[in-house]
Amino acid sequence: MTTTPNHSGTSPSAINPRYLLGNEANRIFMASQTYGFLDFGRGFPTEQGGAGWLNDDGSIDPDQGIQTWITCRMTHVYAIGSLLGYPGASELVHRGVQALQGNLHDDEHGGWYPSVSWQGQPESGKSCYTHAFVVLAASSAMLAGDPDGQELLDQALEIFNRYFWDDEKGLAVDTWDSGFTRLDPYRGLNANMHSTEAFLAVADATGKEEYRERAGRIIDQVISWAENNQWRIPEHFNSDWQADLDYNQDNKADQFKPYGATPGHGIEWARLITQYALSRFDQETDRRRYIEAAEHLFARAVEDGWAADGAEGLVYTTDWQGRPVVHDRMHWTLAEALNTSSTLYAATGKATYADWYATFCSYVDHYLIDHQGGSWWHQLDADNHVIGTVWPGKSDLYHAFQSTLIPYNDPAVSIATAIKQACGQGRTDQGQAR
Repeated sequence: MTTTPNHSGTSPSAINPRYLLGNEANRIFMASQTYGFLDFGRGFPTEQGGAGWLNDDGSIDPDQGIQTWITCRMTHVYAIGSLLGYPGASELVHRGVQALQGNLHDDEHGGWYPSVSWQGQPESGKSCYTHAFVVLAASSAMLAGDPDGQELLDQALEIFNRYFWDDEKGLAVDTWDSGFTRLDPYRGLNANMHSTEAFLAVADATGKEEYRERAGRIIDQVISWAENNQWRIPEHFNSDWQADLDYNQDNKADQFKPYGATPGHGIEWARLITQYALSRFDQETDRRRYIEAAEHLFARAVEDGWAADGAEGLVYTTDWQGRPVVHDRMHWTLAEALNTSSTLYAATGKATYADWYATFCSYVDHYLIDHQGGSWWHQLDADNHVIGTVWPGKSDLYHAFQSTLIPYNDPAVSIATAIKQACGQGRTDQGQAR
């Protein structure tokens, strides 16, 4: 496998400096995006409570209901905005927290509904994916000083520990019925990926290292599955954690559980694995296995996914031989590509990752950023034209917003804690630009 990007023959010195990692022009470019996102999304709260799904212009689409995971993501984003001093962010964080303690919370059975309709009807079931984001949002709200942040975090961890964490397996289960009486046999890695992110965030925010250890247990199994599958990560499993490589063959472009391998998830896991290794181990020899695994995942993802059909961009999914299945380009995959290329460069010092960062940044600027309307387009087709079959509108800010900050902060630390530490030192970026 190769991880050498194609700059169409352009030498690094000829690349626009706004795309070069560590360059002042790139830092300013990313900072402008950071605050642009905060401006774009500030109208997210609904009158009912919770975050609406944002349209192309930042208005709310009531047809999408009030999604708990979007409420959590926006609470997390504006908690970081509050730490950055963005005007009004603290009030927006508190409105998110109030919704998570109010209309989105199941007072009868505990936990959180996946969503509530515009008319107030809760969606059935209880999902790990949703609850992982509640944990993330609560930890960030606590760091931002929200008066109810700690209480929400305590509630979220209590529910997660009781119903979703399987300590025997060292993995999280996926979906319960509404009353937490029947567990669905499906097991999935998307929920475990965001559980890993949430566990690392909790460990960084609270000092409770048992959550970092949990993240490591998940990561060890993901590495094993990927290593035995040519570094393409199986996503879907049965109740015995046997991989189901044919899952969703009839619904290949599913928002959360697509068929086949997802290069964007390989890239995202690579960053989380690197973050875990850097935060968990002091010795380079102890980190090496994890960093090497992260490099393999990144290499496989970009070899399979980048310009795989002749046009720039990362395809959404491939089959198990690395052939594109869903050719659309999702914005979150490029956001994670920015995060991971910069993180691997910080961890290894290898110039190829800085080169990839420039490639990804150029693509984002040319195709994903809506320079007139704000935020990023969420879905492009194989020819990089804007579409909305899977992700209509610009639902939330989470992935793209984080990608403007992670490259300029400590790669060993979850982003909300890193920003809090950095701003405590009188800066909005931690350490030296890489």
